[in-house]
Amino acid sequence: MPKSKNYNFIFGAVIACFMSAIILMGIFWTPYGPDTMNSSARKEPPSITHILGTDDFGRDIFSRIVKGAGTTFGAAAAIVAIGAVTGILLGAVTGYYGGWLDDLLMRISDIITAFPSILLALVVISILGRGKHYVIVAFGILFIPGFARIARSEFARCKNLDYVRSAQLMGVSNIRIMFVHILPNTMRVLLSAVAIGFNNAVLAEASMSYLGIGVQPPEASLGRMLSESQTYFFSTPWYAMSAGTAVVLLVLGFGLLSDGLSEHRHKGVKGSA
Repeated sequence: MPKSKNYNFIFGAVIACFMSAIILMGIFWTPYGPDTMNSSARKEPPSITHILGTDDFGRDIFSRIVKGAGTTFGAAAAIVAIGAVTGILLGAVTGYYGGWLDDLLMRISDIITAFPSILLALVVISILGRGKHYVIVAFGILFIPGFARIARSEFARCKNLDYVRSAQLMGVSNIRIMFVHILPNTMRVLLSAVAIGFNNAVLAEASMSYLGIGVQPPEASLGRMLSESQTYFFSTPWYAMSAGTAVVLLVLGFGLLSDGLSEHRHKGVKGSA
């Protein structure tokens, strides 16, 4: 029988590539300066000159969307990098070795996950201060337990498999077994977790910026733009719609990628059974 196409992965990849291309373009070029104000072009509707219109300061919305998407993407990627790298390392050690260290780290993880992440982030940010970097640090720490649990589960499962036992009998070091033998066999699960984590990180950064404690003006951020556009929604609806659409596309693209990776993983498991 022919294999069914993984449409979630295909559509997710297309949307993610499109948004990545927009973000990459914004690094090198935007039609106008994202922070350039023009009092004579305030609240202009979409046109050939300004394809997504202008905001209440006369700034080009398309230029700010491109820059804002890059800011949100970068912050989300940094959050996931902190959470994933630290969490996977901790999960690998605890899952492979077990014992008292496993119990200790899992209890700490239980304590952290027992509280709402937004509440804990607000507490951390209130101590450290406002700003994008503090949001990244706060949510990066809060993402660690989730990745640690997933990695712990996978390493605990794999350490009893035949290929690991064979490597142990051959005298291969534990470090090499963990990161050369076991880690590659957990990548399907971990990549799916990273895609889900990226979605959550995008929403987390956008939420904090929307509340005014994330990215600070004049730097563009999708969450900050949604907050700014709320006041002028009825007079300049294209502002809120543009920023909202950008957030939806970012989340949708990587959400479908995550679903596609999960579907592929489940098919792989069934096929090997």
